[in-house]
Amino acid sequence: MSSSMRIKGPGAIRGEVAVPGDKSLSHRVAMLASIARGRSRIRNFASSVDCHSTLACIERLGARVERSESGFIIHGTGLWGYRPVEIPIQLDAGNSGSTIRMLSGILAAQNFTSVIDGDASLRRRPMRRIIEPLDLMGARITAEAETFAPLTIAGGKLQPIQFASRVASAQVKTCVLFAGLHAEGRTEFTEPAASRNHTELMLAEFGARIEIDQTTPHAMSIEGGAELSPVDYRVAGDVSSAAFFIAGAIALADSGIVLRDVNLNPTRTAFINVLTQLGANIATANVRTEHGELIGDLHASSSELKTPAQGFTLAGDIIPNLIDEIPILAVMATQVEGRIAVRGAQELRIKESDRIKTVVAGLRSLGGEIDEFDDGFAVEGIQRLKGGRVETEGDHRIAMAFAIAGLMAAGTTEIIDADCAGVSFPEFYDLLDAATGGAHLEY
Repeated sequence: MSSSMRIKGPGAIRGEVAVPGDKSLSHRVAMLASIARGRSRIRNFASSVDCHSTLACIERLGARVERSESGFIIHGTGLWGYRPVEIPIQLDAGNSGSTIRMLSGILAAQNFTSVIDGDASLRRRPMRRIIEPLDLMGARITAEAETFAPLTIAGGKLQPIQFASRVASAQVKTCVLFAGLHAEGRTEFTEPAASRNHTELMLAEFGARIEIDQTTPHAMSIEGGAELSPVDYRVAGDVSSAAFFIAGAIALADSGIVLRDVNLNPTRTAFINVLTQLGANIATANVRTEHGELIGDLHASSSELKTPAQGFTLAGDIIPNLIDEIPILAVMATQVEGRIAVRGAQELRIKESDRIKTVVAGLRSLGGEIDEFDDGFAVEGIQRLKGGRVETEGDHRIAMAFAIAGLMAAGTTEIIDADCAGVSFPEFYDLLDAATGGAHLEY
């Protein structure tokens, strides 16, 4: 049952916040552990509903998952060892684009038929971008209207390919590399800009034979057929979840927070880099490398933000590594002196909601001014927001971004379908309530 959240502003954010495990890492480690040969231990696995959709899928495929207070133990089946509970196996990815797109790369190589589906939102998200390379590798995939879930995947023997993706997408890259693990030979992949590199780093942790091409930008290859080794893996804190608290601490007066053991992978810190360029007080500490990933503590506090005189436009290669944080960046832009524009972000139109449309509508409902473009938006600050009613369209990042906006606004802001935040961050409102002193949030 959906519910609304009322947020009384203005407020402040203070203290130490423990964000949950990184979703991108959690999806990938669960999938790879399920096809490794042996027993993997995973700690600090993401609490998000999406990641638990991945766990449910691999269990239905025959990978045994043991749960305890300290984490999960996944008993891997080997590359071709899935033994589904039924054939054809029916899999539910829920709201998770990561689950359906990445897991399809593994399903394409299995010797049985899979049907993988999701909720109404997921059924609106395009799948042609993964169907095309898997078809070239020899998989047989049928889809609703040729490009939407549910996907029916008749798995079998795969051939290696050389594939140049037209979009910079970590999900497409992961799908192709996971399929390449099972192909007979070397699969090569390139993309037009660098997307998140978690898959490459994690494949190396599992012992896969992956190479990054140092002479061709955004190119890599993987050798198929070699079994993966199990891992003992601790998932770093999710920097995309941390972004909401960072934004609040910077934009709200008399605020400051500490977030420990957060993923600081350079392909994930574009949001932090942008805020720093605008004058944000953000510091890192205790930085080290675990499982190939940079991890550390973040300290953020109230800041006066200002763009250069000519304004500040975000476009091009930075967009793929900023895509999840753009909704909260739009909210923050109202508190930055100067004009901030986001262009080349048309990918936002096909997320859990049309995020350009929902961000624009949300800000306008709080009295904000924002220009909408086909591929982005522009905001001129500083603006004074006022309480209002925000429709999330069931999108978790919209709900969380406008919860922070509610703390910036004067009066009460009502977030409709607020509990959709649980898709990625079930603890969000409890942690926000604690960080704001327990006086600003009310169901």
